[in-house]
Amino acid sequence: MSASFASALGAARAAAGAQHYPEGALYVVATPIGNLADISMRALHLLGLADAVACEDTRHTQTLLRAYGIDKPGTALLAVHQHNETEAAQAVLERLRLGQRVAYASDAGTPGVSDPGARLVAAVRAAGHAVVPLPGASSVTALLSAAGAVDDDPGFVFAGFLPAKAGERDSAVAALALERRAVVVLEAPHRIAALAASLAVLGERPVTVGRELTKQFEEIATLPCAGFSAWLQAGPQRGRGEFALALHPVARVVDSDEPLRVLRLLLAELPLKSAVKLAAEITGAPRNTLYEAALQLKDATRG
Repeated sequence: MSASFASALGAARAAAGAQHYPEGALYVVATPIGNLADISMRALHLLGLADAVACEDTRHTQTLLRAYGIDKPGTALLAVHQHNETEAAQAVLERLRLGQRVAYASDAGTPGVSDPGARLVAAVRAAGHAVVPLPGASSVTALLSAAGAVDDDPGFVFAGFLPAKAGERDSAVAALALERRAVVVLEAPHRIAALAASLAVLGERPVTVGRELTKQFEEIATLPCAGFSAWLQAGPQRGRGEFALALHPVARVVDSDEPLRVLRLLLAELPLKSAVKLAAEITGAPRNTLYEAALQLKDATRG
């Protein structure tokens, strides 16, 4: 165990030990995406408490546990990964039927978000056992929080890993070009150059690139999609590490008079919120702006 985590483990027991952890339940545990300090106190306590830990890679998870001072015998680690998830779920279910607490951790981040875990959770729920999430690190939310991908309409799309084959990847990018909202994409280092080439068709649309998030050589940069390939080629280290990308929302080009004309016509026939929603979809004008205009139009009508 690293000496720096000795006090953390004790603090985790003190902070989370009094909470209730039902037996016969699956605990979905988020683990750090790079920085070992990004572990929650509840996760530390539960990983020590669990009768078994199902994980994507038993060797990786054993190393992680030992770094925190948690020692599990090899028999307590169950391999559950994308190639055996459906079958391995049966071993987890057997332990749950015996009343054991089973933690599930992927190699990094939150299980079931591009990582294995969703099929295991579905099988556990179908069998009537409880599933308890222990939230924590995620490359998706980490990148979005630093991207500043501002839009009038909230929300984002998580696209995960795009297809590896060039034609399928280009088709996926073409579909993303039609998506107005921010889009988060993940990619591995050996495919990042190909993805950058495919994204070039999006031209000046901004993309925030997160490389090696939370790690020592973390880089976060916002640039046009057309310049992504050049950014990667600017240094030998740029193509290394895991990547999370956030395509920014598509900027709207709005005629100043047309949205108001459409809004007036719709307000004559529809309730205010419906009129605003349709006017925004028809004209591309920001919904908040149209809502304020609609309120002013209603007030003027009353006056």
